[in-house]
Amino acid sequence: MAAPAPGLSRPFTFDTVFEGERVIEPARAKTTYTAAEFERAAVDAEARGRALALAEASALQAMALDRIGDAVSGALGALARVAHDHRTASAELALACARSVAGSALERFPEAAVAAAFQSLAREVEAQPRLTVKVATADLERTRPTLEALAARMGHEGRIVVSADTNLAPAAFSFDWGDGRCTFDPASAIARVESALREALAVEGLHAEPPPLFSSTGVHP
Repeated sequence: MAAPAPGLSRPFTFDTVFEGERVIEPARAKTTYTAAEFERAAVDAEARGRALALAEASALQAMALDRIGDAVSGALGALARVAHDHRTASAELALACARSVAGSALERFPEAAVAAAFQSLAREVEAQPRLTVKVATADLERTRPTLEALAARMGHEGRIVVSADTNLAPAAFSFDWGDGRCTFDPASAIARVESALREALAVEGLHAEPPPLFSSTGVHP
């Protein structure tokens, strides 16, 4: 090493240090290895590399699973909305069919609903001296003989009075037996059914039981 220039201090170097009677030699990098040391180093390096690769793979797998979970959650939310819309549309279609079928049936057989109601009320009115039934004017001709024949078979002969009411819509009727009264109007009945169904759908919302998931191997609950 060249001598320091006059007036300059000698730079400090981390070489041999003398401390009292001890001589501290600086650690020197090992430059030669035995075959066994080289093999152990290779095994250690391979193990560290494998552990690092597994850790990175696990992190990537966790990230992929999170993304899959987010995608599935979004898909299930969309599926729930589609299923709710489908249920609503199906209910609307069913109501439309019910209105059409019920309307046609009541138009062709207006006496059927009155007869069914009379049979349901038989126990209620059996002790009453008279049952007054009012029907639409257009339905009187068909309804009166039907109810009178039914009353005779049920032991109420002579105690039923059937008359027309111009304020009643076709297929509508009212029963009055002194202690009680009941009425039926097709339009009101359909409106109540529609209201109840829509309330049920609104309460159910998107929290209904999810639809089954389909796969190539079958249906999974």
